[in-house]
Amino acid sequence: MPQASIVVVLMIGLTGFALAGEPFKMVLDEAKVGVLPSGWLAAKTGRGTGSEWKVVEDATAPDGSKVLAQVSDKGPNPLFSLCVAENTSYADLDLTLALKPVAGKMDQGGGPVWRYKDADNYYVARMNPLEDNYRVYKVVGGRRSQLGSADVKAPAGQWHTLRIVHRGNHIQCYLNGKLHLDVKDDTFKDAGKIGLWTKADAQTRFTALKVTEP
Repeated sequence: MPQASIVVVLMIGLTGFALAGEPFKMVLDEAKVGVLPSGWLAAKTGRGTGSEWKVVEDATAPDGSKVLAQVSDKGPNPLFSLCVAENTSYADLDLTLALKPVAGKMDQGGGPVWRYKDADNYYVARMNPLEDNYRVYKVVGGRRSQLGSADVKAPAGQWHTLRIVHRGNHIQCYLNGKLHLDVKDDTFKDAGKIGLWTKADAQTRFTALKVTEP
């Protein structure tokens, strides 16, 4: 491997930093359990108690025993909890992650955010075991608008794989290897950060987050 590539991989693994267009991988092997890992920022869309993110251990995880989790059960229904990789920037991307819905009475599940400008402006795709659906949205000025929806069966307590491929205005959303959503939208055209998302009191674990350019 060329020396420059080694430097990039090390920076991504240790700090969550990715140069524009460079591959990104969330690495938690050396992260401290019980706190938010370096390079990540907790945020909220809406007001209220919630958005508490920390590294936890999960022996069932598909990519190492440490995962990043939203652990608060206090979120009011309108609250969206966010955890953003601070030093990332992608427009077109091919993003994959694994998530496990753990608990939640009002809501469960979650998914990735991308082309994130701030806590009120971004794209998000999420799966919800309580509703048996998978949806993609845009959030503009803090208001969420649905772009597509599919009925799915994805039980809580199990790991599921989400994949997002976004080229130009074309968004494709996969769940467990199957394409479920295929939409177009021109709202956010420029590069933005990537991150993780849950709603209300959904307690969800995330791992195996990887991003490349498609």
